[in-house]
Parts: sequence; structure tokens; C-alpha cells
Amino acid sequence: MSVSIDISGLPLERIHVVPSPLAELGMALHALSETGHHPGLQGWATAVNARLDPCLADRLCEADFLWRTTFSDVFTPFAGLPGLNEIPGATLAEELDQLDKLTDEQFVDAALEFTCQSTYAEPDRKLLSDPAVQRRSLDLAAARGPHQVRFTQRLLDDPPAVRAWFRTLMEDCDEAFFADTWARVRHQLAADARHKTELLRRKGLSEALKDVSGAVGVDEDERLITVDKMSVGRTTTGSGGLVLVPTSVGWPHLWVLHRKGWQASITYPISSPGLIAPPSVEQLTQRMAALAHPVRMRLCRHLARGAYTTSELADAHGMTAPEISRHVGVLKKAGLITTRRRGRYVQHQLDIGVVSRLGSDFIEGVLR
Repeated sequence: MSVSIDISGLPLERIHVVPSPLAELGMALHALSETGHHPGLQGWATAVNARLDPCLADRLCEADFLWRTTFSDVFTPFAGLPGLNEIPGATLAEELDQLDKLTDEQFVDAALEFTCQSTYAEPDRKLLSDPAVQRRSLDLAAARGPHQVRFTQRLLDDPPAVRAWFRTLMEDCDEAFFADTWARVRHQLAADARHKTELLRRKGLSEALKDVSGAVGVDEDERLITVDKMSVGRTTTGSGGLVLVPTSVGWPHLWVLHRKGWQASITYPISSPGLIAPPSVEQLTQRMAALAHPVRMRLCRHLARGAYTTSELADAHGMTAPEISRHVGVLKKAGLITTRRRGRYVQHQLDIGVVSRLGSDFIEGVLR
């Protein structure tokens, strides 16, 4: 599973690494509403939530589906502008102006992404003119709760009014907490963007993407970017560009914009000290499959206590050495055990560090 971006014929000068105040605000709102996804930000989130004006908090609840369960494309309006080669504005106000330039159809389609994820990459759904599409959107919104049905109905009935309401909401968030946050992180994001741009120019796209994330890579011909995610999607840059947007509050999320008719974009978390890169989806699948077998689970319990040879494990579990070797081979291939030689003996031991991270790795893989 992966999301791919066809970049055939894309010159390096149409690849931009640019911080986005509006995208950062969207990520910050997500971190505030889903603190479990961002354990490193719990102190910040607690402090911000504690001082939020109750009225503003209530207004945020009205549209939290835009950032809680998805990262709506309304936070990257530059990607929907004509020409597909725009970059984020330097200030929140500039990006909100970009948002105002989207058509009502584009805004509604992006805002109601949570009701139409299965058709995310399909064009011409005509949300504002097709009654059948509108009924389906309302039916899907109903599964998320009555306040989302009300918001969806308002959006379908009067897009300009909701767009004005949303802009005011973002401006009020800026005044309440985000301006301080942005002032603290924007220099760090700008420095990361400069570093990635320099890598792109000096060492090429492959090295720049490797520095973006271990989950992002490009083929040898540099025609196809692949993002390792537990989802499937595909887009192409065509005559447009590609924008890489760093975020300081997004980890562990790695978000790819691949909406049909919009510019391709990747929003990636900048590296932070102490953060360990999560495994690939393939590695995670191997590890979960390895632990799904009861014999291997018992072997892990045994190997967590110390290092043992194949013969010792066979004797302890009443199995033959070849049977134990096969199970040990699966665990080793999955990276769950380490092997060391002591004289003529080969000993195996559970890698506690890897196994202890499996819980968070699974969450990170799902959220990536």
C-alpha cells in the first residue's frame, strides 16, 4: 500500500519546499483535538486548551472534523489555485486570501472530504448541483453526529456564509494562540526548508526526499515518488509543480495531497531529537504476522528472559531443532530478535527495544 506521485518531466525548479502558516494551524488544531496522537505535545496542548475562550472552543467543535479525523485540503488552498504551481503564502492572512480564491465548489468539496473519501481522487462530483450527491453527503455526515449534519447542510445551502465563518474562526485562533506558536516555530521551519532546498539543488531529488522522511522515496529514473502509507492513492504533477511543506507539530503524520485537479503536495514533520523513525509498512506487517503465531509468541516470552541456542529452545518447548529454526528465522527476518555467536554456540535473544515500540509503531503506521 502506498500513495504515488507521477513526476515525469518535472524540472527541479518546480519543486518547492515552503512552510505554510495555514497548514501549521491545521496541524495544531489536530494536535489540540487528538492529543493521543502527539504525546510530545501534550504539555502545549493542555496549556492552550486551558486558556481557550469557551465560545471559541465551542465554535471549534462545530467544524473539528476538518482536522480531527482528516487533514482537510482547505488548509492547503494554494494547491487548488489555477496553474497548479502556486506556493503557500508567507503569512496566515495571505493564505486565507488564497482560500478565498477557491471556487465554492472547490471549498465545499475539500471541506466535506470526510463524507466522500472513497471519491477523493475523482473529479466533477458536483456537490452544489447534484441532489443525489448532496443526499449521500448528508447521509454520511449523519454517521458522524448531528452537529456535522447541521454543518454540512449549512455548507451546501450557503457556501459563502460558511467560508466567511471559517475565515473568521481561523483569524480568532491566530489571535488566541497560534500567533505565538507560529512566532516560535517559523524560523525552525524556514531553516528546514532551506536545508531541503539546498539538498535538492546539490544532491538531487532522491537525497532531498530521503531527508524528508524514510517513508518517501523516488525510483531510479526519478519519475515516480512513492510514499509508504496504509492507504492507496495516485496523482500526477503534469504541467504543475510539487510542494513540500514542513510542520513542527505534525509528527507522526505524513500527509499527501493527491486530490484530482489540485497540485500535489506532501506535508511532512521536521525531525526532532529523540524521535525514532517508525518502520515501513512492510516491516510492521512482518512483525505483526510474526507475532500472530502462538509458538513464536511463546518463543518471544522465553527469549525475553535471556539468550538461548536453538537446541535449548527445542528442548524447552518439546520441538525439533529444525522447527525452532524456522520460527526463529521468521522472528529474525521481522527484526524482533538478535543473534550472537559465543564460541561454537549461536544464541538468540528478543530485542526488547523493538518489541516495546510495537504498540506505538502500529499507531504511527496507521496514522502516517
